[in-house]
Amino acid sequence: MPPSLQPYRPRLFLSPDCDLTSISSLEPILKKLQDQLSHAQTLSELESWFDFYSEVFSALDQVRTERYIAMTCDTSNTEAERLYLHFVEVIDPWLKPIHFQIKKQLTLHPLFSKLPPYYAVFTRSVQNAIRLFHPDNVPREAEIAKLSQKYQKIIGSITATFEGQELTLPQLSRILEEPDRSRRQASWEAASKARLQYADELETLFDSMLTLRKAIAHTAQFSDFRDYTFAAYERFDYTPQECLQFHDAIEKHFVPLARSLQAERQAALRLPSLRPWDLAVDPHSRPPIRPFHDTEELKQKTLRLFQKLDPRLAEFFQLLLTHSLTDLDNRKGKAPGGYQSTLEEARLPFIFMNAVGTQRDVETLLHEAGHAFHTLASRHQRLYPYRSAPIEFCEVASMSMELIALTHAEDFYATTEDFLRARRDHLEGIIKFFPWMATVDAFQHWIYTHPEHTVKERRQAWLTLLDRFGGIEDYTGYEEARATTWHRQLHIFEYPFYYVEYGIAQLGALQLWKHYLESPRDALDSYLYALSLGGSVPLPQLFNACGLRLDFSATAVIPVVETLKKTLSSFANPCLS
Repeated sequence: MPPSLQPYRPRLFLSPDCDLTSISSLEPILKKLQDQLSHAQTLSELESWFDFYSEVFSALDQVRTERYIAMTCDTSNTEAERLYLHFVEVIDPWLKPIHFQIKKQLTLHPLFSKLPPYYAVFTRSVQNAIRLFHPDNVPREAEIAKLSQKYQKIIGSITATFEGQELTLPQLSRILEEPDRSRRQASWEAASKARLQYADELETLFDSMLTLRKAIAHTAQFSDFRDYTFAAYERFDYTPQECLQFHDAIEKHFVPLARSLQAERQAALRLPSLRPWDLAVDPHSRPPIRPFHDTEELKQKTLRLFQKLDPRLAEFFQLLLTHSLTDLDNRKGKAPGGYQSTLEEARLPFIFMNAVGTQRDVETLLHEAGHAFHTLASRHQRLYPYRSAPIEFCEVASMSMELIALTHAEDFYATTEDFLRARRDHLEGIIKFFPWMATVDAFQHWIYTHPEHTVKERRQAWLTLLDRFGGIEDYTGYEEARATTWHRQLHIFEYPFYYVEYGIAQLGALQLWKHYLESPRDALDSYLYALSLGGSVPLPQLFNACGLRLDFSATAVIPVVETLKKTLSSFANPCLS
């Protein structure tokens, strides 16, 4: 983390050195904010109050984010863990009821209903938040945050001894790309064995989360946690039933295509059956693509790529490098996965990932860069909540950047063959993603509409969904590993139901990519314009601003599948020709 990030705009309400981590110092700040709201007599004064509100909650958000970043960058750092847990266990539970009272006070203000149209999305959100809030749920949410941190610590600590070396799970995953099948199998088995040592602990941890989430839903007077979460995520524009229909469309149109790609892989590898350690290796026995040697090379190649793509994107990415707003290296003790998080007061993004030199790392950095571009394009938005957007559109920003940027990523690769191979692998990855997304999302629909299930029933539900959406790989002899593959999906633990957004967004990203291939300048102009809107307009309007349709029915799925088939055929993929 950079040592000091200046606020995007000078503070008008908070003193420069005020303590935002102590209840005793926060109390007068929030009391003053409430008093200022009471004294706002005109629309102009009320809008000025929004500036103070945005300043306070942006600053608080940044403190929380800085502590989260420090904790995930080194889960073994007990002081970083203590500071983060202090915020989620002490500050957040104290702050949430007061924030609720401020929002309620705002809705009761005589000028609330007379606010200009710019505030419409925000006022809808405030009213929804008031409907959902219950003080009894605050300590439950704090406990879930602690359990989420425990999950990260468990996953981040898992290592396995392989060929005399202690390796992290991402480091072991690199070996799955190598041509030596016996070595791949040994690597996969080592990782699987290491994961299974924690399987019972993770099941118990998830049961604790499930109990808390059931209580949250019932306290907020929802029939189940699924309905509560759809409201909490402000999914005003689609329903659980539409998600189930999305699953059906994926099963009908994406699953056969994904399985045909696996059948092609099996034939190319000349195997009697495809095993879990055969899914990442190049089927033509070519060595893994290694597009960079270290993260410094990764950053510089990515910067040159954006310079070639669009000067506006290059300027954004250079800002990240200038301010040291990335942590890309994988190491022991680092939390799993990758994310982009916003330092709200500075209005700057931070990118976290676990790069080990693979092609997937390039895709991940481009993905998180898309999120960072979203943060930077919308940083001018006056209202703090408008500097973020619904997840379904946030992921359009990131996924479309993967697709667009990889079209011009030749400089990452030693040969044209590797470049085309990387592009084909990326598109095949998108095809494989849709069935996995449907599995994860459908699993959560089952979990939270069958709240009294047992661990055994949960595992069987997962296996049933793998049979419905999964591939043709053979797990004979590794049945327990297959039944617990959901443990690696952190969203199921930490962000329930936060996964279908990726599918909705991926359909939008594929539409934008098609537009880019036809008209690059128009596509990028509309992309950056839509990002600049942040969350100031409803979700369908964000899609429309980018020239897209918010549609994830079979009507939208079929043409996307046909486009993917056609494009892969152009890469001489015999399965699809």
